[in-house]
Amino acid sequence: MSNGEQNPEAVMHQVKAELANAYAQEFFTTVRDKCFAKCVTKPSGSMSSGESACLEKCVDRYVEATKMISHVVLQAYQRGGQ
Repeated sequence: MSNGEQNPEAVMHQVKAELANAYAQEFFTTVRDKCFAKCVTKPSGSMSSGESACLEKCVDRYVEATKMISHVVLQAYQRGGQ
């Protein structure tokens, strides 16, 4: 292999890492925007206990929904996309 060529496994690993990073950033942004808008109605220097509890529940629900969707998509993929 020349200096300009990369191992295909290394390239695949890099692509997977970049996709995982992009997914994590999108997940964080979506949760932050949706949950903040829902739970923090009057932004100030600190959050109330109610806002904090709301944010925690909102993030937990979003994580659980993402897990469920990922599971269904993975099952469909394993069955050949049916």
